[in-house]
Amino acid sequence: MKAVIYGIPNCDTIKMARRWLEAQGVDYTFVDFRKTAPIAEQVAGWITAVGQKKLVNRRSTTWKNLPEQERRAVEDGDAISVLVSHPTLIKRPVLEHRGQTVVGFNATDYAQQFNR
Repeated sequence: MKAVIYGIPNCDTIKMARRWLEAQGVDYTFVDFRKTAPIAEQVAGWITAVGQKKLVNRRSTTWKNLPEQERRAVEDGDAISVLVSHPTLIKRPVLEHRGQTVVGFNATDYAQQFNR
């Protein structure tokens, strides 16, 4: 099964993850959030898999510029609609592989995921 990695191409963490995947010879597809925003069902699945706290990037510029009403919505547990509207709020990368979801990049975690 081909791995899918989601994010934005100019993100340093995405660049590190992609370099790691390529160095390991892992076949993957990259999905740019800015060109293909995730749908609500996809975001809901990621939240179920890793938790809302881990999925929302509260250190991002997008979070800092988010209207207070939308921040409250996220804090009150309604992150799905906000993340669909603002996909750059999603911590990157999101990796889907073999029915699993991994958020963020850590070479050790990726090595485990891909049996390397």
